[in-house]
Amino acid sequence: MNYQETTNWMFNQLPMYQLQGASAYKKDLTNTYLLLTHLDNPQEKIKCIHVGGTNGKGSTSHMLASILQEAGYKVGLYTSPHLKDFRERIKINGKDISEEFVTDFINKHKSFFESNDMSFFEMTVGLAFDYFSKEKVDIAVIEVGMGGRLDATNIITPLVSVITNIGLDHIQFLGNTLEAIAFEKAGIIKPNIPIVIGEYSLNTKPVFLAKAKECTSEIYFASDLILETYPSDLIGDYQMQNKKTVLQTIAVLNAQKEFIITPENIKSGLLQVVRNTDLQGRWQQINEFPKVICDTAHNKNGLEIVLKQIQKEEFDDLHIVLGVVNDKDLDEILPLFPKKAKYYFCKPNIPRGLDAVILKQKAATFELVGEVYYSVSEAYQKAIENAGKSDFIYIGGSTFVVAEIL
Repeated sequence: MNYQETTNWMFNQLPMYQLQGASAYKKDLTNTYLLLTHLDNPQEKIKCIHVGGTNGKGSTSHMLASILQEAGYKVGLYTSPHLKDFRERIKINGKDISEEFVTDFINKHKSFFESNDMSFFEMTVGLAFDYFSKEKVDIAVIEVGMGGRLDATNIITPLVSVITNIGLDHIQFLGNTLEAIAFEKAGIIKPNIPIVIGEYSLNTKPVFLAKAKECTSEIYFASDLILETYPSDLIGDYQMQNKKTVLQTIAVLNAQKEFIITPENIKSGLLQVVRNTDLQGRWQQINEFPKVICDTAHNKNGLEIVLKQIQKEEFDDLHIVLGVVNDKDLDEILPLFPKKAKYYFCKPNIPRGLDAVILKQKAATFELVGEVYYSVSEAYQKAIENAGKSDFIYIGGSTFVVAEIL
């Protein structure tokens, strides 16, 4: 199989949570251990940072990778989902894994995947660790896919674990209370491995403290610390807390004395996250007149911050290109959106995409008014046509809506 045939096979034949939802979720790590044993345990040959949380784990992972690159290290970066090309998930020093490596890996192990019913995410994790091991990275930043305790990435013993924050997302899998979700996320805390908590609440802090005590792990609450702040090329308001989480994580790494990261490395790393890692879709401006911002925030916590930031902007009229997936709790997120805006409802082009007609009907119950468009690009083009030069266009609701625009 060539690269296109290989990725088509990966997406279509094996369960993939981003596309299919619940059917792709597995309830233990048996398959992951089986796969990594088959691959001769490449995860044991690399040093890692493990990053989980509800929101901000992607930005945090990219910031950490950028700083470590600026410090002169060969840095692996594993994140999900991708926006345009599967290879975005697996990078070394900002460069995507090659098509040839992906194709060779899948072709070599395809019969094993099929005979053991490997999920899309399991084999992607195996691919990432195999690649980082073979390429002899100095360190790899590994982002949790979903949850933590049962996530396929949770077979590593990192130098430091990071949990950015806790919000009510993926409740059908992780639980419908903050405490339950915190318990799942806290599953990445390992014995005697320090843990950095980005943000906490009265509900979640006791969960983290209990797990850290059980594991005799030093715990750091980044939001409590007064740290020197640095400017960054990631300009969304929500990046302020992510930066504190990153700075605390770097301080923990420096204390271990395995890596040397200077204040100058931190400064240049935070200023060049996009250049160093090619991170996209975080309060990303794609047009000036009218100003167009796209952002991958897709749950209550993330959208609250982004929508507040929109209100700080100066504009005549607001246009919102909005699409969501079909398991999104619309009663939770739609009340966050401003009534004084023109909406362009659309369906992301994946099986999980919610029909735009249904989205429009539900939005109307919250006095959000607009029209239905039959593709994301059509909705965006109509917004551009309708908007004046002093207007503002926001594109969001789902990672997949942003992906189609970028």
